[in-house]
Amino acid sequence: MSEESKITEPITEDIHIDTEEVVEEVNADTTQTGASKKKKKKGGKKVKKAAASNDVESEALETAETGESSDMGSGMVKKILKNNPSLAAETQGMDPKKIQEMLSRLKLEELMTGMAPGKNQKDMASYKFWATQPVSRFDEPESQKPDGPVRVLKIEDVPTTGAELVDGFEWDTMDLNDEKQINEVYELLTNHYVEDNDAMFRFNYSASFINWALKSPGWVQSWHVGVRVAATKKLVAFISGIPVTLKVRDNDLKCSEINFLCIHKKLRAKRLAPVLIKEITRRCNLLEIWNAIYTAGVVLPKPISTCRYYHRSLDWLKLYDVGFSPLPTKSTKARQVSKYSLPTNTATPGLREMELKDLDAVHGLLERYLARFDLAPKFDKVEIKHWLFNEESKPEDRVVWCYVVETDGKITDFFSFYSLESTALKKNTTIRAAYLFYYASEAAFSGSPDVKKELKVRLNALVNDALILAKRLNFHVFNALSLLDNSLFLTEQKFGPGDGSLHYYLFNWRTPFIKGGIDEKNNIDEENGSGIGMVML
Repeated sequence: MSEESKITEPITEDIHIDTEEVVEEVNADTTQTGASKKKKKKGGKKVKKAAASNDVESEALETAETGESSDMGSGMVKKILKNNPSLAAETQGMDPKKIQEMLSRLKLEELMTGMAPGKNQKDMASYKFWATQPVSRFDEPESQKPDGPVRVLKIEDVPTTGAELVDGFEWDTMDLNDEKQINEVYELLTNHYVEDNDAMFRFNYSASFINWALKSPGWVQSWHVGVRVAATKKLVAFISGIPVTLKVRDNDLKCSEINFLCIHKKLRAKRLAPVLIKEITRRCNLLEIWNAIYTAGVVLPKPISTCRYYHRSLDWLKLYDVGFSPLPTKSTKARQVSKYSLPTNTATPGLREMELKDLDAVHGLLERYLARFDLAPKFDKVEIKHWLFNEESKPEDRVVWCYVVETDGKITDFFSFYSLESTALKKNTTIRAAYLFYYASEAAFSGSPDVKKELKVRLNALVNDALILAKRLNFHVFNALSLLDNSLFLTEQKFGPGDGSLHYYLFNWRTPFIKGGIDEKNNIDEENGSGIGMVML
């Protein structure tokens, strides 16, 4: 088989499963629940949404070879290991000189992408699966090759059928127009997507959220891939893709956006994740889509950027009561409530909810705004309508909110956020989390020598209004990443940093590292900002 088609070869060594045992366990496991991954941070806990950050993937998605970097002293080595407990555990007992030698071969960006505690689950020299894939490698100098595909692939080399699964399991193409199948995906994601060891929080993926996230304009049914138990037809694994046009510096790519890789808990550590990745890749390749974008909370070869999660309490008492936010030392409940209090009314003149008539103006404004970033989607008007304009008839089905600012008949600004609820299992109550989505402002195009300062002032005013509106809608927490121009307002609007990072990856496309809005110490980098303009669900 040719080098180009290695991407779609079956990896039978990755799917050795005790079939009878697993099928029996999966069929019997009809009531077991999971929980969304609980993230701890200084002064709080968080529930993080990431495309590939669950325990299944940290076990099944493997690791790769190290790259190169400048020399470092023992002090720097100690600092890296202190900030990365999992890496410290992996190197425990190693000769200090060998550890220093290993770390000195890494680039600064690669060290920083692994700084979040608990994320590097494996040694950085063992990415066996990803070493076979057309992705950038840690041992490949960025300056050696220009932006472009890692491999040139050909349609004639793409298999027309999927890899054979072990006995007892079968592939399925999910039909998300079928309410029953949407509910199957909902149940799988809810119970098995991400969980924390204490089983405190669990995501609530509603049918409306799944429809919104996976049925964007041009969606391809064959990119909604399931694995079922052959005997019972129970859904035990899922991976999805949606089409997206992506701007990567000076190149426009037709890509698939890969998300929701989820495997039943009874199949953990059975190496099924690489098989799912191979299958979604094959199905995309059949339509001559050779590139993909995806995110993960774990370090894989090779992040093109890393952003950090930030969280803003809207109802601190609620978050404290359910165990989401602790009471900081030397503080009181009253002080925390006061710290996160917000005005009752918004302050921006002309602020109103987006209407259908605003579609052209919002599209044009966002198109210009996103062009300022190194990596960003390129939406058409149909996509803007899908992602930003609410058409749900029932309030309980609503997923996204978008507000515009109209001044003298012109739309000068807009912002949006979406909802992803979680259940606090021990309290049997719901946490309503709003996630900052896309926004744009004409302040970015004033042409003034102080344009950055003007944009900072404007964005702080807009985001403060967004917080007020989210509070009014009974959200309990407002989440954001260090992408777009978020570094200009996160601190002032009292967003607290989480320990979670979100790493961005491109499949079959090579490009140098893009700043993610954080500096070398993993803090907000307001001076340099972020080159990431892509918000992943």
